[in-house]
Amino acid sequence: MTRKWISLLITILIAVLLAVIATKPPGPKGDQISADMFSSGRAMADVRVIAAKPHPTGSAENAKVRSYLRDRMEAMGLEVVVSQSKLQPRSLKRLNQWSGENKTEQDIFNVIGTLRGKDSSKPAILLMAHHDTVWGSPGAADDTIGIAAIFEIVRALKIQGNYERDLIVLLTDGEELGLSGAVNFFSDNPMSNRVGAIINFEARGGGGTANMFQTSAGNGNAMRLFARSVKRPSASSLSTFVYSVLPNDTDLTPALKKDYVAYNIANIGRAEYYHSPKITPNALEQATLQHMGSQGLDLTRALLSVQALPEKRADATFFDVFGFFTLIYSPFWGWVFLALALVLGMLSLERTEARTDLGRKTDLAKGAVRMMLFLGIGAVLLYGLNWVSGAGRAADYYDRLAAISKLEVMAAFLCFGMIVLIFGRRTLSSNEKLGAALPIFILAIAGQALAPTATYFMSIPIMIFCAVIWLSKQRFGGKLTGVMTIILAAVVAGYMLGLGHLLMLGIGPDMPSAVILPAAIFALILLPNFPAISRRSASLMLSIGFGLSLVMALWIRLDPIAATIPVY
Repeated sequence: MTRKWISLLITILIAVLLAVIATKPPGPKGDQISADMFSSGRAMADVRVIAAKPHPTGSAENAKVRSYLRDRMEAMGLEVVVSQSKLQPRSLKRLNQWSGENKTEQDIFNVIGTLRGKDSSKPAILLMAHHDTVWGSPGAADDTIGIAAIFEIVRALKIQGNYERDLIVLLTDGEELGLSGAVNFFSDNPMSNRVGAIINFEARGGGGTANMFQTSAGNGNAMRLFARSVKRPSASSLSTFVYSVLPNDTDLTPALKKDYVAYNIANIGRAEYYHSPKITPNALEQATLQHMGSQGLDLTRALLSVQALPEKRADATFFDVFGFFTLIYSPFWGWVFLALALVLGMLSLERTEARTDLGRKTDLAKGAVRMMLFLGIGAVLLYGLNWVSGAGRAADYYDRLAAISKLEVMAAFLCFGMIVLIFGRRTLSSNEKLGAALPIFILAIAGQALAPTATYFMSIPIMIFCAVIWLSKQRFGGKLTGVMTIILAAVVAGYMLGLGHLLMLGIGPDMPSAVILPAAIFALILLPNFPAISRRSASLMLSIGFGLSLVMALWIRLDPIAATIPVY
C-alpha cells in the first residue's frame, strides 16, 4: 500500500510539472541575443508606442498609430502603401454605438508593406495583424502584440535576407468592428492575388502560451512544414477542430474563402485582459510575445525559404508534446492505436481459475459503470456549479472571463471529489480497471469515425493505459517495469491537466462540463497505482472536494464585477 501511495504521488508530481511546462510560455529574451533571433525585449519598444492609448477605428489616436506603423515599415526597408476603403454599414453602426456619434460613413485604412525576395513572381507570404482596438482599450494584447511580433520578425529576417519570395505585411483596420479591413483586402485589393500563404496573429487575453489554433483546409503538408520548422510549438488538431465548430471569427476568416496556405496564432491566457482598459504595455506578459514571435519567425523563415509552398493534402493529426516538438501523423493511425489498445486490454484480462467468465464480465461491467457515473454525474455537477457561480444569459461575458482561474479551481476540487467517490473507496481488480476504460474506448471509436484529427487525446491515452495495465501484470523488469508505468502514466496525466487548462480558457466560462472527459482520462491513467482509501479518509476527502468546489462557486457569484471589463 505504501508503495502504491509513493508511485501515485510521484506520478502526479511529474504530471503537474509537465502540465506547467506545457502551459507556460518560454521566458522572454532581451536584445542581448543573436540579431537573427526573435527578442521580445526589442519588440516591446513598439508595444509601448502603439498601445500608449486606445486607438479605435476613426479616432485621432488611430491616425497617429497608422503614421507610426508606416514610418516603422519604411525604416525597415518595406515598400509601403495605405489602402483606403469604407467601413461596412453594420460595422459603422457599432462604431456609432461606441462613440455616441451618428456618422453616415467612415474611412478605414489598411497599412501594407512589401519586402522583396529573389523572385516576386512566386506566391508571397503574408503576415497579418490588426491595428485598431475596441473602444477604451489601449490594446497592448489585442492586437498590438501581433504587430510588434511582425515587426520583430521582419527585422530578424532581414539579417539573413535573400529569400525565395516576397514578404507582405498587412495591418488591417476595422477588425474589431466586423473584420472590415480584411474583408476589403481579400475581396478588392489586387495584392491579395499575389499571396500564397498567410500567418495571422491575434490575442484573447494578456498572457499564456501563443497557440496555433487554426489552419486552412487540407493542412497535411502545411503542418508537416510547421512541425519541422517551429522549435517551441504550441498547436493541436483538437484546437483546430474545436475552433471550427465555434461561432468565432478573426481576420483570417475572409482569407480562408480563397486557396491560401494559412495559419492562425493567438494567445488566450490571462483572459481577464481581453478588450480590457487595463491591458497596458506593462500588463502584457512579455513571455507571451516571445512565444508568439519565435513561432512566427520560425514558420515565416521556412515559408520564405522553400522552393514551392506546401500543396494541399489530407488534414493531419498533430499536437505539441509539452511544447518541445510537434508530433504529426495520418489520422489512420488512430485506428491502429485503438486496435493496439484492444489487443493489450484482452491480454491483460484476469484468467485465474477463481474467476469464471461470468465473474470477469461482471468486473468489466462494474468498471464501465463506474466510469459512466464519473462522466455523467461529474458533467451534471460541473454544470450545476457553473450555474451557482453566476453563469447564464444575464452574466457579463468579460466578468466570466475574469473568473476563469477560480472556475478552474472549482472544477479541480469537484473532479478530485468525484475521483475519490467513484474510484477510491476500494482497490479495483485489473478487470474493473479495464472496464473503466470501455466508455472512453467507445467514445474514442466514435470520435475516430466522426472527427479523426481531434481524437488523439483519447486514442493514445487508451493505448497507453492498456499498456500500463499489461506491464503491471508482467514479472520481468521488476523496478524497471514500475518506473516505466509511472513515466507513461505521468505523461498522459500531465497532458490531460494541460488540456483541461486550455479547455477552461477556451470554453470554460460557458461550458466547464467539457473538462470532465480529460479529468476522466486523468483518473483512468492513475488507476493502476491508485491505492484503496479507508471509508473514514474517503468521506473526509469527499467532503473537502465537494465543499471547496461549492465555496469557489459561491465566491465567484458574490465577487464584485471585475475591474478589467471593457468600458463599451
